[in-house]
Amino acid sequence: MAADIGSILNEMRKHGMKTPQIIPSVKINNAKAAIEQTAGYILEQRGEEFVWMPEYDEIVDWLTDNKNKGLFLYGKCGLGKTLISRYVIPAIILYIMRHTVYCYDMRELNDNLDTALSKKMLCIDDIGTEEQIVKFGDRRCAVTELLDATEKYGKLIIITTNLTGEELRARYGDRVYDRILANTKRIAFNGKSFRAK
Repeated sequence: MAADIGSILNEMRKHGMKTPQIIPSVKINNAKAAIEQTAGYILEQRGEEFVWMPEYDEIVDWLTDNKNKGLFLYGKCGLGKTLISRYVIPAIILYIMRHTVYCYDMRELNDNLDTALSKKMLCIDDIGTEEQIVKFGDRRCAVTELLDATEKYGKLIIITTNLTGEELRARYGDRVYDRILANTKRIAFNGKSFRAK
């Protein structure tokens, strides 16, 4: 039976049956050079200089082979999580893989949740800063819905937050926290803020 599983899953799809969805694969050659060039260019436009951080080595590993997982960047403010997740990684994936990563901060996400849920690759910046969505008396939690969709429909998700693991668990519960652990590579950003100059 094991040899026929692929054909069985294909047959299930033909009948409109639900099958496991796989998070998209990311495999970028020369990922370090791509990060250096892209981030360097963006920061040069701002009159700033790009400084390589040890955490970026782990992002290089993820870009080289994401092992069908998303990316979760957490830690203190001012360490480049937004720059890398919202601008650098989407630019690299668009240029090399020709796929679009749709980026939202939490306010944008709350205003466009249904649109975001329809996308295959997403970057969600600064989770933990959002309010609950209330429309016509219905309450929705964007982060919960997105992480459910990531697992059920095989979405690649890149998330940033300044919250710790315990703060995430307290805010969203064990189920959401468990999905973050299961579906993403987690990278802690430590050190001194670049903004504190």
